[in-house]
Amino acid sequence: MLAAIGTWLEGRRAIRRRWQAGARALVTADAHNAYYEAQRRAARARVRNDRAAFYHWAKVAAEIARIAPLAGMDIDVVRAVVAEEERRGT
Repeated sequence: MLAAIGTWLEGRRAIRRRWQAGARALVTADAHNAYYEAQRRAARARVRNDRAAFYHWAKVAAEIARIAPLAGMDIDVVRAVVAEEERRGT
């Protein structure tokens, strides 16, 4: 039983490392727009009904909010980004 729990925990840690790496990559590429780009990718995944990708990019956006104090996080811009992605997807 302990081995199964350890395996599960390692899987969760690997998932966490992936979204932390994604956040660092977006912040390195463009710190100010990184949050918006993560939200754009989350919206794109949601339009495609890709649940795993949506969760990944939503967590990347949350990590960017945590690690990048200079990242823009205006809710009106996020709404515009989501509306644009939904328009593209239909």
